[in-house]
Amino acid sequence: MTTFGIYAVGAALLLTIGIRGALRRKHLLRRILALNIIGGGAFLFLVLLGYRESGEAGPDPVPQALVLTGIVVAVSISSFAIVIARRLNARTGRTELPEEGLD
Repeated sequence: MTTFGIYAVGAALLLTIGIRGALRRKHLLRRILALNIIGGGAFLFLVLLGYRESGEAGPDPVPQALVLTGIVVAVSISSFAIVIARRLNARTGRTELPEEGLD
């Protein structure tokens, strides 16, 4: 299997694990971690878009710049989500979202 294929399988695996975790878990911290795993798979996929064969010039810098920007945004959104989860826990004593709607 080529390097491209290994990374493609890794990206698909990370996306699958993250989506499964986000849909199946009720605990907020586990959902936040699952969304971070999805982000890791998406970043790996973006890096694959910039992949070029060994005979060509270096990798495309645009996907690399997008991944770097995405990592910064993902860290800030994750920290914000953790703060909101802690506030929910402090106010209600729960670590899960309520089953009923937010009407």
